[in-house]
Amino acid sequence: MISRRDFLQVSMAASALYGASGFGQWSRLAAQQALTQDQLLQFDDFGNVSLIHVTDIHAQLKPVYFREPEINFGVGENKGDVPHITGADFRRLYGIEDNSPSHYALTYDDFTALAKGYGRMGGLDRVATVINSIRAARPDALLLDGGDTWHGSYTCHHTAGQDMVNVMNALKPDAMTFHWEFTLGQERVREIVGGLPFAALGQNIFDAEWDEPAEDFAPYKFFERGGVKIAVIGQAFPYMPIANPGWMFPDYSFGIRDEHMQTMVDEVRGQGAELVVCLSHNGFDVDKKMAGVVTGIDVILSGHTHDALPEPVLVGETIVVASGSNGKFVSRVDLDVRDGRMMGFRHKLIPIFSDVIAPDRQVAAVIEEQRAPYIEQLSEVIGQSDGLLFRRGNFNGTWDDLICNALLSEREAEIALSPGVRWGPSVLPGQAITREDIWNVTSMSYPEAYRTEMTGEFLHVVMEDVADNIFNPDPYYQQGGDMVRVGGMGYRIDITKPQGERISEMTLLSTGEPIDPSRNYVVAGWASVNEGTEGPPIWDVVERHIRSAGTVTVTPNTSVEVVGA
Repeated sequence: MISRRDFLQVSMAASALYGASGFGQWSRLAAQQALTQDQLLQFDDFGNVSLIHVTDIHAQLKPVYFREPEINFGVGENKGDVPHITGADFRRLYGIEDNSPSHYALTYDDFTALAKGYGRMGGLDRVATVINSIRAARPDALLLDGGDTWHGSYTCHHTAGQDMVNVMNALKPDAMTFHWEFTLGQERVREIVGGLPFAALGQNIFDAEWDEPAEDFAPYKFFERGGVKIAVIGQAFPYMPIANPGWMFPDYSFGIRDEHMQTMVDEVRGQGAELVVCLSHNGFDVDKKMAGVVTGIDVILSGHTHDALPEPVLVGETIVVASGSNGKFVSRVDLDVRDGRMMGFRHKLIPIFSDVIAPDRQVAAVIEEQRAPYIEQLSEVIGQSDGLLFRRGNFNGTWDDLICNALLSEREAEIALSPGVRWGPSVLPGQAITREDIWNVTSMSYPEAYRTEMTGEFLHVVMEDVADNIFNPDPYYQQGGDMVRVGGMGYRIDITKPQGERISEMTLLSTGEPIDPSRNYVVAGWASVNEGTEGPPIWDVVERHIRSAGTVTVTPNTSVEVVGA
């Protein structure tokens, strides 16, 4: 008798073929730019349950350019495995043709040239069109939001997330989980969550005082869809007080809490759940490990690390789905659930080409309503870029090089530090830089650009600590984003070494001298998690710098030497 895992492996192969045929079709249409909405949305209905997944939108209401990472190293068991494969290697793995739409959407090479041909991606009015199309075919489809939704733009900051709440309500999700949302402050989060018309989930969100599940969030919710009893369990970002300021949400504690997750899975199975879905903001490698530790989860919808994968990854009998970021993609997963078990699936990562997919008029109107009071400020041109501004990658990106340059000049510092966050759209060469563009890469609720002194020894400790958050071989200890971006200082990193031994050859670029452990250096940075940090908001610092320059030139950054990749 064929086993359930064998069924899933057959489904994985079918999904791969299905996805590959879709990518191949886009490739053939590339030359004549003949993509159509019907082709992008084409899907052969399968099974009796449909899931729709969006995640890491970061308040991007409108279409954007967003370059995928060039460098995304895996360590330990994940070295050389997806999502730690980029560029041409990624295309070879999935059979994606060069210069095709999927080349543009999923990899970084030739981004500028392809962007001029294929245009922007995303826009929640286009996402709404895709969701409505799926619902027309599958009225019982579940729409699940993986979090990082109420954060990341000018309007989101100035409305304390209300713009995103209003637009997402128009999309009518069934449940969501959380990360950056908590940086609005716990009282604002409680206010919004109390009024949501859908489930706010997080089995790992606990009351910090009593160490028991927080009353404001449900660990899971049941849905009856397609004749199947489905349990959706939420998994919020586990490392909130480490990656973000704990003083903004002192009543809550987090953590992976995989033992409690197992308890929740057993509990919902005991209540008759035939399909168990984890709506996660762990990050992909953490989700893979959790899938191997916790038994009984059928599907993990993964978020946080912004990975976009054309196929799910199978871990035991659990499929892990990655749906990208910034509204670039929507995942559809159809499932065959029989006799209380998931026996097969079909999956499609749907790219949101904004020039191809027509906007939904109702949602477009809601978006314009949110932006209207701020449109003059959003559209003001601050300067121009003569090169591509992008953020993604384990180390430096040109947007953060620009931010570091602004910190060095405007704050009169020797060394600049910029957090290795993954969010933030790209700006093409020759494109005007608007205030909205600046806020899209700087907007947060703790934006103060500090200026302080650090010894060379302390700088080394900081660099080692951040490196361990990214390159610890155990995914459960990978608690950061990407590597802190550095201006004014070069260094060497060996990602194979243990903590304390990764960073060497730290050099002050202005003099070429080695960093002296005993000397004090003037350091400017932003996004400190410490309460009471003082300084101008980072968006003002960057705006002044760009205005002064007029046209921004960011030279290639060769100050980081990476070993062991």
